[in-house]
Amino acid sequence: MANLIINENAPAFARRYMNLADPRLGAQALFATDEFFAPKNRMLEPQPAVFIPGKYDEHGKWMDGWETRRKRTKGYDYCIVKLARAGVIHGIDIDTSHFTGNFPPAASIDACFSESANPQDDGDWREIVPSTTLQGNHHHYLDIGDTRAYTHLRVNIYPDGGIARLRVYG
Repeated sequence: MANLIINENAPAFARRYMNLADPRLGAQALFATDEFFAPKNRMLEPQPAVFIPGKYDEHGKWMDGWETRRKRTKGYDYCIVKLARAGVIHGIDIDTSHFTGNFPPAASIDACFSESANPQDDGDWREIVPSTTLQGNHHHYLDIGDTRAYTHLRVNIYPDGGIARLRVYG
């Protein structure tokens, strides 16, 4: 894959395995509870996130990633991602680059193997990343010790905020 840029501090799984969440291979962001400030599909873009000073759209400051509104009710936001192909996930990068005051304080990830067009309702979801504290403008590399193959992820952000990129190495 030409133009693939790997963070020099990335763990071995980011250099060894392919990104199963790459839309060029067929991955898709299927559903999000909210995408008011920035659409879910930006979170899967293959190039590194960018910050463009002075760029605004109808919702405010343009951000390169998935970004939700502030929660005014109980609960949290999430996004369902269909991986490019079924695979064993060895590691994940939750990248909050350029999200400084509007990153989610925490995130968790559930996974399922499903042939359904809508695993949101009927998937056998398993937690593969427990609730993890996030920092702004930071790559969060997470080792996954599960050896099962998965087709879909549910990225949960607590309670809201923005993720620049999601990389799923398997």
